[in-house]
Amino acid sequence: MIEGILEKRICPVVVLDHVEDAEPLADALLEGGLNVMEITFRTDAAADCIQKIANDRPEIIVGAGTLLCPEQVQRAKDSGATFGLAPGLNPQVLAKANELELPFCPGVMTPTDIEEALGLGCDLLKFFPAGPAGGPKFLKALAGPYAHTGVKFIPTGGINRANMREYLDLSVVGAIGGSWMVDSVLVKEKRWAEITWLTREALAAV
Repeated sequence: MIEGILEKRICPVVVLDHVEDAEPLADALLEGGLNVMEITFRTDAAADCIQKIANDRPEIIVGAGTLLCPEQVQRAKDSGATFGLAPGLNPQVLAKANELELPFCPGVMTPTDIEEALGLGCDLLKFFPAGPAGGPKFLKALAGPYAHTGVKFIPTGGINRANMREYLDLSVVGAIGGSWMVDSVLVKEKRWAEITWLTREALAAV
C-alpha cells in the first residue's frame, strides 16, 4: 500500500457527499492512470464511499483521511480502507490504527510533532497545512535535522499544479496530497472527463 502511494507520488484528497459519485470518480482516476485516493471523513457518506470502491474497484488503493478519533479509525477499517491519515498527531488514534493493523500517516507541522511521531514509530508523516505552514522552504529546513532519520513527508494543503514540483523535488517528500484534480465542483457537476485530464496532467508533471 505504502509503496503504491510512493510510486505514484500523488494522492488525490477527495470529499464525497454522495455514494453514487464514488465509482465514477474512481473510474475517472483510473482512466487518468492513478490507482490511489484518500476519501476524507468530512461527510456522512465517506464510509459508504470507501466500502463501495473497496468492493467494486479493488484495483484502487483507497484510504480514509481526516480520522480524528478511534471510532472513525474503526469505521474506516470496517469499510475496507487500506490506509489512514489525519491532519494531526493523536496518540489514541494512532494506537487504534496499530491495533487494527491499519497503515497510518499522522499529521505534523512542527519539529516537536515530528519527534513525537518518530518516537511512536511513524516515519511517513503528513505535513499539514503545507502552504500556510511555510511550504517547500519550511520542509527544506526540516530536512536538515531530520532527513537522516529516514522520515518522509506527504505535504497537503495549498498544493496545486503550479507548485507541486517545488515539493516533489525535495528528498524528504515521498508524495503529495492534493485536491485540484478532484475539486468538489468537478465532482458535483460530474465532470469526469475533466478529472481524468487533470489526473493525466498531474502524473505527467510528477
